[in-house]
Amino acid sequence: MTAATRREVFDDEITRKFVIASVGWGIVGLLVGLVVATQLFVPALNVGPYFTFGRLRPLHTNAIIFAFVGNMMFAGIYYSSQRLLRTRMASPALSKVHFWGWQAIIVAAAITLPLGITQSKEYAELEWPIDIAIAVVWVLFGVNFFLTLKRRRERHLYVGVWFYIATIITVAVLHVVNSLSLPLDATKSYSIYPGVKDALVQWWYGHNAVAFVLTTPILGIMYYFVPKAAERPVYSYRLSIVHFWALVFLYIWAGPHHLLYTALPPWAQTLGMVFSLMLWAPSWGGMINGLLTLRSNWTKVRTDPVLKFFAAAITFYGMATFEGPLLSIKNVSALAHYTDWIVAHVHAGALGWNGLMAAGMFYWLVPRLYGTKLHSDKLANLHFWLATFGILFYVAALWTAGIAQGLMLRALTPDGALAHPDFLETVMAIRWPYIFRAVGGGAYLAGFVLMAYNLWRTARSGQPFDGSIEVEEEEPPQATPERTWQQILLGRPLVLTAIGGVLLMAVGLLPPIPAVVATCAIGALVVTAWVTSGGGYHHALEGKAFLFSVLTVVAVLIGGVAELVPAVVLTSRGVDPRKNPPYTPLQLEGRDVYVREGCYTCHSQMIRPLYAETLRYGNPSTIEESAWDHPFQWGSKRTGPDLARVGGKYPDVWHQKHMIEPRAVTANSIMPAYPHLATARVDLDRTSAKLRAMRTLGIPYEQAEIDGAKAHALAEGEAVSTRLRADGVTLAPDTELTALIAYLQRLGKPTPKTADGAAPVAQKEH
Repeated sequence: MTAATRREVFDDEITRKFVIASVGWGIVGLLVGLVVATQLFVPALNVGPYFTFGRLRPLHTNAIIFAFVGNMMFAGIYYSSQRLLRTRMASPALSKVHFWGWQAIIVAAAITLPLGITQSKEYAELEWPIDIAIAVVWVLFGVNFFLTLKRRRERHLYVGVWFYIATIITVAVLHVVNSLSLPLDATKSYSIYPGVKDALVQWWYGHNAVAFVLTTPILGIMYYFVPKAAERPVYSYRLSIVHFWALVFLYIWAGPHHLLYTALPPWAQTLGMVFSLMLWAPSWGGMINGLLTLRSNWTKVRTDPVLKFFAAAITFYGMATFEGPLLSIKNVSALAHYTDWIVAHVHAGALGWNGLMAAGMFYWLVPRLYGTKLHSDKLANLHFWLATFGILFYVAALWTAGIAQGLMLRALTPDGALAHPDFLETVMAIRWPYIFRAVGGGAYLAGFVLMAYNLWRTARSGQPFDGSIEVEEEEPPQATPERTWQQILLGRPLVLTAIGGVLLMAVGLLPPIPAVVATCAIGALVVTAWVTSGGGYHHALEGKAFLFSVLTVVAVLIGGVAELVPAVVLTSRGVDPRKNPPYTPLQLEGRDVYVREGCYTCHSQMIRPLYAETLRYGNPSTIEESAWDHPFQWGSKRTGPDLARVGGKYPDVWHQKHMIEPRAVTANSIMPAYPHLATARVDLDRTSAKLRAMRTLGIPYEQAEIDGAKAHALAEGEAVSTRLRADGVTLAPDTELTALIAYLQRLGKPTPKTADGAAPVAQKEH
């Protein structure tokens, strides 16, 4: 007897909303990116105080990652999940809350970042109220997804769903751990982690934000939309298994490769490098799986713009995931880190992999969401060539700029001196690559606008259309799984994986070469266990969504626990406050100005133990020097020189003139001017609260220092003003520029406390 069936209509309205939002925010993000790229060779475009490079650059990165790619990711997940699970989303209401909540977060970011309301942590700049909103909206999205997973009518989970599960779980953990901060008020907070701990947590988050926002969900989308568009099944099911588990396990360990040659403990640097190198194998396994899926219908790839975008996107994924491990090798990092090579690498992933994948998905998806045909294949093909030319031109220009800058900064004369002692020489040498980068970015933006027009005309030619499926009224009894959950947990693949995970925790204690050999051997053992287990083992696991999710959590978190617990929980500050006292009240206020203006986007505060760097800047930075920093300010790009030892290098009047008009002090400087700092006043009534918050975080301020913070700040400011007056400059003692000068003069030159426990107000004359 045949069971009765009914037609279930999918909720595709939510997909349409996320597609529209992604395209709209994509234009905004790319336009802001073009502006900040142009500011690097036309500094007059820095319009203070709200539209300087330091304030707009975080807006650009957040708009691309979370507004453009984030909305695209949600569109793909909502559309494909309903079809892969053969059921409508569990709660349309939660879907709507998710959509409007996410857009409200993006609007909040677009308002607060130009206002200078920032935590200064890359890809996590938003302040604590917005962080809470992100966590709430993300959890609601996760609840809706897992409720849908529970009521699915397809027992076995397809590979795309595996990647969605890993994304939802991991992003929540990353965001919460990295965002832990102590609020001062609604617009200001301080990270609970100091210095080196904050650096490790931030790049554990930063690298894995790339991994689990820009990679794993997009891979899930690839595994669904590429076979659909190619009208072929995925090339290799077994390869997809190895790709998924190896990727989600290895990715979480790789964050420290952003901190090579820094004050980070050597064992953490070794772990980051080793696991980054291992990432190359599963990443290219996924690339091969995608390209060979397309290869089965290669004739269509040459003519269909959708498949062209998919083929190019997957190729860029392969390129970026080869370049990432390459850049994690310590010798390569010594050359490339803090240069534009890293910027090229990031954009090859974000615009080459994510952007082209988004375009292919939109061109395939929008006609189906509106029950019509794509308006123009010719415009889509023109977009393809504009985008491909644009991103290739972009990354080639920045590869050139990055390698040139890296070589110039480390070049030595025959007698061992710096060949280019003036940092500005390297900036002027890469002016033309900066111009070419803007040309490439402009071409990419033009193609994106063409896509928006093409999709708009496509939508206008049809009507909103929701897909549907015939489902049985009463689900028939499911066959008994081949293995119980006990059999799965005690099976050879999981047992050997657990043993391998324990052994990998000790890899960081080995020297680099033995660590690589040991890690490869352990990885080979685990992969062999899974590959030789047969399809039935993993097939049974796919039928148990809860167990699958738990194992995914374990695979993801084991690396985070192994790295973060020893570094964050067990490591003490180890700083003698008598030799290296905390910032004075005015210096702390100046540091907050530094953070607000986004100075960390161009200047580092980390001198690496490389010969050329120590010649240029002084002794290598140590853990102790950033012990009082909440958050850390090591930076990730040097458009200007490192500032870790800038204290005492120049007189106060030099800093005053340099901030008012940089080109009056240093010809050809591309730094923004900050004349508003000379009139803006520091709210010294809040200074005591800031010191109190810092003491809560473990910084040894005494109660007398907290109570007298305002008076001490004014006294120190008056000392700065007095020195400036001697040079013919009038500056009030409570301006933001006064505080910033006090902070800059402190860097690398701490003032020991006097016998009464207070830092002296007067500084040495320059």
